[in-house]
Amino acid sequence: MNSITNLINQGESKTLEFKESLPKNDSIAKTAIAFSNTSGGKLIIGVNDAREIVGIDDENIYELQDKIASIIFDNCTPNILPEIYTLNIDGKLLLVIEVFRGNLMPYYLKSEGKNSGTYLRIGATNRKADFEHIVELERQKRHIGYDEEVNYDVALDTLDLSPLHSRFATLGKTLDDKKLHNLRLLKTEHGTTYPTNALLILLGKFENCTVKCARFKGTTMEIFIDKKEYSGDIFSVLENTQNFILNHINLRGEIKGLYRTDSYEIPQVALREALINALIHRDYINKGRDIKVGIYDDIVNIVSPGSFPNTITSQDIANGRSEARNKVLANIFKELGLIEQWGSGINRIKTICTTEGLKEPKIEEQNDFVDVELFRPQNTEMDDKVSDTALKPSENRRIPSDCSEQEKAIIEYLLENQTIKSKQVEELLGIKESRTRELLKNMTHKKLISKLGSGRNTHYKAVSDE
Repeated sequence: MNSITNLINQGESKTLEFKESLPKNDSIAKTAIAFSNTSGGKLIIGVNDAREIVGIDDENIYELQDKIASIIFDNCTPNILPEIYTLNIDGKLLLVIEVFRGNLMPYYLKSEGKNSGTYLRIGATNRKADFEHIVELERQKRHIGYDEEVNYDVALDTLDLSPLHSRFATLGKTLDDKKLHNLRLLKTEHGTTYPTNALLILLGKFENCTVKCARFKGTTMEIFIDKKEYSGDIFSVLENTQNFILNHINLRGEIKGLYRTDSYEIPQVALREALINALIHRDYINKGRDIKVGIYDDIVNIVSPGSFPNTITSQDIANGRSEARNKVLANIFKELGLIEQWGSGINRIKTICTTEGLKEPKIEEQNDFVDVELFRPQNTEMDDKVSDTALKPSENRRIPSDCSEQEKAIIEYLLENQTIKSKQVEELLGIKESRTRELLKNMTHKKLISKLGSGRNTHYKAVSDE
């Protein structure tokens, strides 16, 4: 019982949803589909928005369980078989619908079809999957990563492989045609050799193979001091990004014997590990998103597109479980000695920083991105100031603190996707058209977003992006 109570106290998440009473049929079906396509989860009925256990009426409870099972069976395909059970907590009855991640993805609403009725669990919301993510679900069913797939649009003879050859040569390793095939960077079909997406990512040939860096004044995004954008092969991007960070954090000196040694306030090993994780584990499917690095007075913040892989949770990762989204990229970095041991990265970052007397880094999944905060050392006066004003980015740095949950969800979406239309807001939040119009009007009035275009071309942009 304590485990369920603890879950409820943590609030809704990627794997948990609350309802005070039984929702509509399509809402139950969408949640079951989203859980099946993502990481599984529990829909708990009898908990209100304030996380208070209010319970449900225990009359006809068995008929209610049968009804829910029928709703899911009749509306979802392939078939989803949830576990439906009750829990009695302090005399109040909860109904739990537990759905497990499926292996026949994508799951979707029968009435809407695969292209329109596939849903994913993003943060604490169910979102309609776009075409690229439906294709990704089908890859997951076949246990194939995006980076493994052949790219037929780019001719191999147009590519300069020297950055890769150079990296392998420094380790005394050769990179011949056979090795490139064994590493799944090349594939030959019907006598023609093609690059895989992994090779193109390593060489920086996609538009989203970039990292945008900024040094901000203070602890918010209001004023920036320096900005840079790095593209090219992944190794150059890694080096340039790390150097940008080092140029904007402090060196600290220490006397050891007769000599003074200088080191950076955040260990270079931790910074490099965090950047490598961002580069090899990010979601490369969405071509409109890139990695963002923000340096503030109190933290170094690395935001990487894509949530954790669907097969694992934050707790799994904290326990050292490894699941690479881009297996070919990860293997290349391991081959080059840039990854020491599978599954050790996050705990290693935390250990290195705490050993140096720094606050333990935050590494969290937020909606459809991973947010890393490496804390800079602060004096006592600064610590007090920071603790009051510098909350995690989703609550302060990236979003005004007085925003509602719906406003936060829209701004988070805009920070990653640049623009949004009213129809997308409806799907994102699961609200009706009238409520969407009212919400967007209020956010425009509050200068949280700006309205662009007219008629069917009307769309909205975060004011901070302008």
